[in-house]
Amino acid sequence: MTAERQERNGSRSRIAFRPGIALIVVLASLVAVPCFRFAAEASTTERVVVNRFTGLAIEGFDPVAYFVDACPERGIEDFEASEAGAVWRFRNEGNRASFVAHPDIYGPQFGGYDPIDVARGVTYAGNPRFWAIAGERLYLFGREDNRDAFAADPARFLREANSRWPVLQQGLAQ
Repeated sequence: MTAERQERNGSRSRIAFRPGIALIVVLASLVAVPCFRFAAEASTTERVVVNRFTGLAIEGFDPVAYFVDACPERGIEDFEASEAGAVWRFRNEGNRASFVAHPDIYGPQFGGYDPIDVARGVTYAGNPRFWAIAGERLYLFGREDNRDAFAADPARFLREANSRWPVLQQGLAQ
């Protein structure tokens, strides 16, 4: 067999083999893509913003401290409570007890999502370092600019956010 003929025969056998591999890859992707898509959606759409690695709500900050200390304070592992599918941490037993008795008052509104973005019709996780208390409720913001805009006219943003929240909430995992 000449070198030219060997090259031709070798390339034919590789070509014949490739459609089989391509078929396997296509079939595997048909199965894998929906699984990955579901996993990504499940981990990013929850009713309360939770760190997907630690399970902590608002990154482990004490939600009651915003009211009592007027600043964000990290909670302690010894003082935890479970509420709304999330683990909440507190600085002391008194803050924990207050939260357990009234999670709707002390927990961040809109599940910790930025109210400016909720007013726009999207859910974007708030950052516990960008916060405001308005109407005796805690709001977390994704950006400092959003917090400043909210502080200028909270009634307007809350009116829009409250009207859009029920529909957005239905799209979040329970």
